[in-house]
Amino acid sequence: MLLSQWLMVGIFLATFLGLVRFQKAPEKVFSFSILLCLVCGLVTTDEIFDNGVNSGLLSLVLLILCSFALERTSFLRYISVKLISKSATASYVKLLFGTALSSAVLNNTAIVATLITPLKNNKHINPGRLLLPLSYAAILGGTLTLVGTSTNLIVNSMVIEKGMASLAFFDFTLVGIGACLACFLVMALMLPRLPKSIKTSEQPQAYFIEAKVSSDSKLIGQSIEDNGLRNIDAFYLVEIIRQGFLISPVAPDERILAGDKLVFSGDVTKVKVLQQYDGLQLFAEQNDLLTDNLTEVLVKPGSSIAGLSLKQSGFRARFDAAVVAIRREGETLSGKLGEIVIRSGDFLVLAVGNDFRSRPNLSKNFFLLSGVKPENILSGWRNSYALLGFAASISASIALPFTLLECLLVYTAGLFAFNCISLSEIKRRFPFEIWLVVTCALSLSTAMENTGVSQLIADSAEHYLLGSDVMLAFVCVYLVTLVFTELVTNNAAAALIFPIAYNIALGLGVDPMPFIMAVAFAASGSFIMPWGYQTNLMVFNAGNYQLKHFIKFGIPVSVTYSTAAITLIPLIFPF
Repeated sequence: MLLSQWLMVGIFLATFLGLVRFQKAPEKVFSFSILLCLVCGLVTTDEIFDNGVNSGLLSLVLLILCSFALERTSFLRYISVKLISKSATASYVKLLFGTALSSAVLNNTAIVATLITPLKNNKHINPGRLLLPLSYAAILGGTLTLVGTSTNLIVNSMVIEKGMASLAFFDFTLVGIGACLACFLVMALMLPRLPKSIKTSEQPQAYFIEAKVSSDSKLIGQSIEDNGLRNIDAFYLVEIIRQGFLISPVAPDERILAGDKLVFSGDVTKVKVLQQYDGLQLFAEQNDLLTDNLTEVLVKPGSSIAGLSLKQSGFRARFDAAVVAIRREGETLSGKLGEIVIRSGDFLVLAVGNDFRSRPNLSKNFFLLSGVKPENILSGWRNSYALLGFAASISASIALPFTLLECLLVYTAGLFAFNCISLSEIKRRFPFEIWLVVTCALSLSTAMENTGVSQLIADSAEHYLLGSDVMLAFVCVYLVTLVFTELVTNNAAAALIFPIAYNIALGLGVDPMPFIMAVAFAASGSFIMPWGYQTNLMVFNAGNYQLKHFIKFGIPVSVTYSTAAITLIPLIFPF
């Protein structure tokens, strides 16, 4: 091997290890790898730029931008009110099939976020038996079509980069349907193994609420019991923060001092009860916002305030809202409300100002669950255009001699022209991280081609595997991708394993399509770890699950999914 080839192999292995070590920053890992390739002369700037405007990648970006408008249509809200009925069997059938079919064409993260609250508040089925199947159904539905998941589109962009024809919209469908039906059957049999989460009526007790004792309060000098703070309806006094020290548990004879911060756990809908106590100021009131207009939001994955405390984020100035209460499923919060570090998946109850609904950064940071309706929710003919226009775009790319990219360009232009989506929102929510990861992955593949490493992989496959069962190589590619997607993320797994799988197929002298499909389906098969896919993480928090629940429920689903994919792919795409 030449020095450049050893260098390329080293960069590739370092990329693999970096993705395992820094799971939350794949874009940084890929960027550093491509920077090394560029500095070492393994790839040129022109090649990187060409990969950045790959038609498959541009289709992925446009589809994500279109999903911003689709999230605001009536479709998802309509689904949410139709899923659950008194019949548990009918509810499960509607949940699984409805979610899967919706995820085949819409963003599955938005679908799961929209359905979490209705499922948690339903009175017929315990939400612990619904939320994990919801996430799995969304994942499975994404495998049904080319646009169902970003993973399929990333694989398609790499197919195009190799000079092959773009994958068709329904290339994934037959395998996806088989995997879906098999997994649905196993999930139905495994439902009793899921835990029953806390009943809806008890869930508000998890809210974390802070109130400060003013200097002139009549509570000062009296004990907790004398002030009646031990027996407040729907609230429990968890702790007192006094001059930087934490008092917990709080004894009945503990006396209140000026400046004390009282931390309660309770039903946020009854928060005004605390205002009846003289000199007890809620955190939101300290920010000059009343609590008449409460709004519940869910912090989105990738929110700009995730990882920051309320004070560090400048929450009041940024959103014209103050946090009344916070809830984090599966964890008891402690300390000052303003110093709690916000995480994706946290539930916040906000007291909002007059300018809240017009803030342009709401949709990027939150899913609005109740209360204020943002002005950019689509209605009337704009709602119809967003839905029918998307359906027409997909149909035209299937039935007419137009590419998906061309159809999405026209549709996106219409969304912008009809004010269904704004230019500022496109700038703000542009999926830069995904674009960067795919561009770098394509460029890494180009560098492997330039240095001859891809040919070495093909030659090695021909030398060592010639005469061997091609099926064995196919299964190995699938399993490696599956393990990798559980270790890092689905998109990173697909991007990194694709060039290896493609060149193994070439070395064996067989059609690369079975190997391409193996990468696509394996990269989407994240069922065992909650952090392998963002919908898993969302229901992990909302359903109060533990890792063992994912393992017990996910392993049979993962085995079934893999068996179906490994069996069906060679039948539909022969070697």
